[in-house]
Amino acid sequence: MIKGIPTFETDRLLLRRIVAEDIHCVYKGLSNPEVVKYYGVSFQSLKATLKQMDWYEDLEKKGKGQWWAVCARGNKTFYGACGLNNADHKSKKAQVGFWLLPLYWGHGIMSEALGPILQFGFMEWSLHRIEAFVEPPNKPCKKVLKKLGFEHEGTMQKCEVKDGQFIDLELYAKLKNELETKRYKSKRG
Repeated sequence: MIKGIPTFETDRLLLRRIVAEDIHCVYKGLSNPEVVKYYGVSFQSLKATLKQMDWYEDLEKKGKGQWWAVCARGNKTFYGACGLNNADHKSKKAQVGFWLLPLYWGHGIMSEALGPILQFGFMEWSLHRIEAFVEPPNKPCKKVLKKLGFEHEGTMQKCEVKDGQFIDLELYAKLKNELETKRYKSKRG
């Protein structure tokens, strides 16, 4: 199912495998209150961030997903991360997730980055459905998903506990037949 993870290039971006040396950038993002406001995890130390780095690695090893570092084309600037997780190859579906450092919000970076990731999921992994779960107040995330053709399928009421409180999650999904067929430069690495 998962056979080698490609590196992608778009007009402005390089999407590459997340590596151990990225821990400082991942910590910078996942310890930032603005980034983790609607995100499922946060870390208070570099050492604690090792748990996230292990999660990225385990996804690939177990065939349950893959996340990419989102960087400037020359690989000099780390913007954030995105990927697929909770892959269910029998049901041909997975979840998409993403985060971006606040300095780069509002520049279309994540919309551009997710194009090849979605194509990879649909074409390489033969997924039929890619889902996203979003907290209702997270308008920027919903804007990215809508721009990429995800449909809002409904709201799951009080389905998750966050900070000791039950919260709602909105479900968005994109089906394979809705995929644009733009090709991206990729190489296996």
